[in-house]
Amino acid sequence: METEELHRGRLIDHIQLVVRDLPASRRFYGAIFEVLGVPIGGETADYFWADELFVSTADSEAALGKLTGRLHLAFQAADAAMVDAAHAAGLLAGGRDNGPPGERPYHPGYYAAFLLDPDGNNIEAVYHGPSTRSAASVKVTF
Repeated sequence: METEELHRGRLIDHIQLVVRDLPASRRFYGAIFEVLGVPIGGETADYFWADELFVSTADSEAALGKLTGRLHLAFQAADAAMVDAAHAAGLLAGGRDNGPPGERPYHPGYYAAFLLDPDGNNIEAVYHGPSTRSAASVKVTF
């Protein structure tokens, strides 16, 4: 890395995953998000959303009948124990191990675990090590 300063909330507004089995994806992501402290924001018969992630069926209006391709999504954890817990919860909710919890060589303190979701997307829970945040989150008010 060229810098040790990271900014979050500037690049991605939202991401849509179009999945084959919405109930299986809801169980998987719901289990991980419960550990990470991210509430499900809403759901209907053909989608659910949490924070910036929108997950829908191919039949939903926004999907145009097409599944998304394989993605890698990394979710922030508050500490290494939360990474461990998210990985365990994801396995219990139908995910497949794609890299057990542990330190990675990406930068000092990088601790992560990887799972494949029900559609084969590579899902990571990551803790970047001890750091100072300027804010817990970005709050947008309309």
